[in-house]
Amino acid sequence: MIAQAPWFTESRFGMFVHWGLYALPARHEWVMNRERIPAEEYEKYFQHFNPDLYDPREWARAAKDAGMKYVVLTTKHHEGFCLWDSALTDYKSTKTPSGQDLVAQYVEALREFGLKVGFYHSLIDWHHPDFTIDGFHPERDNPEAEKLNEGRDMARYREYLHGQVRELLSNYGQIDYLFFDFSYTSEDHKHIWGGKGRDAWGSVELLKMVRELQPGIIVNDRLDIPGDFATPEQYQPSGTMVVDGIEVPWEACQTLNGSWGYDRDNLDYKSVDLLVRMLVDGVSKDGNLLLNVGPTARGNFDPRAVESLRGIGDWMKLHTRAIYGAGPAAWTAPADARYTRRGDRLYVHLFAWPFEYVHLPELAGKVEYAQLLNDASEVAMLEIAPDRAAINTTPGGQPAGTLTLKLPVQRPDVAVPVVELFLKPGV
Repeated sequence: MIAQAPWFTESRFGMFVHWGLYALPARHEWVMNRERIPAEEYEKYFQHFNPDLYDPREWARAAKDAGMKYVVLTTKHHEGFCLWDSALTDYKSTKTPSGQDLVAQYVEALREFGLKVGFYHSLIDWHHPDFTIDGFHPERDNPEAEKLNEGRDMARYREYLHGQVRELLSNYGQIDYLFFDFSYTSEDHKHIWGGKGRDAWGSVELLKMVRELQPGIIVNDRLDIPGDFATPEQYQPSGTMVVDGIEVPWEACQTLNGSWGYDRDNLDYKSVDLLVRMLVDGVSKDGNLLLNVGPTARGNFDPRAVESLRGIGDWMKLHTRAIYGAGPAAWTAPADARYTRRGDRLYVHLFAWPFEYVHLPELAGKVEYAQLLNDASEVAMLEIAPDRAAINTTPGGQPAGTLTLKLPVQRPDVAVPVVELFLKPGV
């Protein structure tokens, strides 16, 4: 648990929103990098950015209906375009045909719906004239790159970066969450020339300023210095996350289809069942899920994203008490299942529906009642003696201490069925 923000661990589920000029080409949020588009050519998207369907109340409603407790918006991605009325640049939403401070409306909508307010802010900026060209920069193959860098000054860029973060944390009231992205000096990025990290960003001073401006905020781990929580991206950790021998809060950031920004032709959408299993798997390992949506260039959610969120919400409406405030259990779940525990309740999430019986080692004598969580219908509990022989219609014995649940043959019509076990006092 994060001392200044216990809400984070309680919430377990949030929405990531990647939105910027890259919604217009609709070919992945790294389109400027992937296609080596120079800033002057990328300008056409700035000139045509006019999200006439932008309604952050609809975003907030979709997040709340899906069971999410907080939302994190990209105030500026690597392309350098700002969604707020920054005094430090003209490369911002108020200078586009939109003419709006999109961050201000977003913050207001989240507060109206009782959601925690989160900002994402890129440490990288491919538009700023002082950000030096490196192995990630769209102009990395420019034969004049070295000469261009001679006129660039990262100290000036660092001042700009700190100034914009100060604006965001000073002008919009209480901000609950800040996701910086990202440093690339580590072993994972050794193939990237000119990599940048804590020295380039002035990370120590930047984090100090953040904590002074917003004492209750939580900050992630991508400044190349320790943060409040770890951020595994596009994979599910195999267990609780450990940093320097200590278990830390963590949050898996995941996409609906492999892209963060709106990607029109990407059809690789995860099923609702898979998304729910990812959420459950994370909570069982003491982690959160930050699930991303990339709005279109008109500012609304793609129908495929809406359908996914609605499906998750249908499951969450019936199963929230197995998620909110829940965490790992002391026992090992059977194959194709996960445990989450909240207080005196243990939840058995069945990723595969067995025929009649599921066996729970070490739980015999520790449970006073069992029911399916979706409809509160009773589930029969058995203890089968270890020496009982399997004959004809009689199942064989189970190891001592095993609790056996007798399930209905018909699988409940939910993404992931859950059995709620009421533990006996003192367990």
